[in-house]
Amino acid sequence: MSASMIGMLGILIMFVLLVLRVPVAFAMFAVGFAGITILDSSRSAFSLLASESFTLASSPELVVIPLFILMGNVASVTGMSQRLYDAAYAIIGQFRGGLASATVIGCGGFAALSGSSVASALTMGKVALGQMDRFNYNTRLSTGVVAAGGTLGILIPPSTGFVIYAILTEQSIGRLFLAGVLPGILLLLLFIVMIMVICYFKPDFGPAGPKTNLQEKSKAILGAGPIVAVILLTIGGIYGGLFSPVEAAAVGAGFVILVGFVSRSLNIRMLWKAARDAVVTTATVMLILIAAHMINPFMALSHIPTAVGEFLSMLDLGVTGTLILILMIYLVLGCFLEGFAMLVLTLPIFFPIIMQLGIDPIWFGVLTVLTLEMGLISPPVGINVFIVKSVAPNVELGDIFRGVLPFWLMMILAVALLMAFPQIVLVLPNTMFG
Repeated sequence: MSASMIGMLGILIMFVLLVLRVPVAFAMFAVGFAGITILDSSRSAFSLLASESFTLASSPELVVIPLFILMGNVASVTGMSQRLYDAAYAIIGQFRGGLASATVIGCGGFAALSGSSVASALTMGKVALGQMDRFNYNTRLSTGVVAAGGTLGILIPPSTGFVIYAILTEQSIGRLFLAGVLPGILLLLLFIVMIMVICYFKPDFGPAGPKTNLQEKSKAILGAGPIVAVILLTIGGIYGGLFSPVEAAAVGAGFVILVGFVSRSLNIRMLWKAARDAVVTTATVMLILIAAHMINPFMALSHIPTAVGEFLSMLDLGVTGTLILILMIYLVLGCFLEGFAMLVLTLPIFFPIIMQLGIDPIWFGVLTVLTLEMGLISPPVGINVFIVKSVAPNVELGDIFRGVLPFWLMMILAVALLMAFPQIVLVLPNTMFG
């Protein structure tokens, strides 16, 4: 059997394991280790496992993962995300569809703290769905907004998706964080525009909420001050060159903990739980990364990236055509696979092709992450949809999928705009890093 056939068989076995709900890290590790053993030797496989595990565990760049996760966990338990939502609602809740727009803004703010789409959807679902139900919002709109708004979690920095992409492709985490800022804001605005369009044609979907006076608005905005401050401190500090992404993560985590203790919304028990959850999540991510570094050499030994590159060259689609084809593959895979799994499975194959075509890796990273996010609300898997279903068990799953469809179309539009105008992605990282 040829090396390429062994590689294809390994990928097929990995898909089968993932369908059988074997954890992503274990599925990749088993296939990568076995593949390297077959194509090289068991000694090489054990040596690679030992060296890559140590290298990743001692990598200072990966410190951003537990720190940003801790920051998001503390912000959630102290109610900072709730206060940002309250501020947005106080300002625009009185307008038709305003509560849904406030939910999107809340998701965006929480995304800037947690870096997790699932966490954003879960937290904002608990906070916002009850409020929208109280004001008689149509369940398709309310659940669709929460599921779609949660996708901002992996695009608006700090993003664990960008960290994984950076580690796998050896790109700058700081550049990727800055590259995600404007696309994240663009997507947030497109979601709000879609809410306005829906409520214009179907006013009963998003009735106007009660008006708030200036004093109530001021109080709500003041309450959201800490979360706005930490966002400006971390992202602004990176952009201004005051500190690196790792230092920004430490400053952000320290700031939210300090605010929590000063405001008495955080105690030792809550901090311990937030830290423990951060450790568990970090361990999961680290296992995936170690497994990914077993898959990459297996893919190289099987010559599959070279074969795929030659096949795409033979199709003669050009740079734009090849990029669109790759993104379409991600879109289809996103209906069946979890985002991290797709990154570690496909980047060893597609990234060499991207570099060969001269496509900017930072631009490609943002397009890839945005396309992966679409998978979070695409049937049949749609992780965010199932998260929202768990929070709103009385809403039919089909209604939630119908609710996210308009926002899914907005994500398609966002991808098209970023492809047509790459500077939306590149202006901030190029301004800072030159």
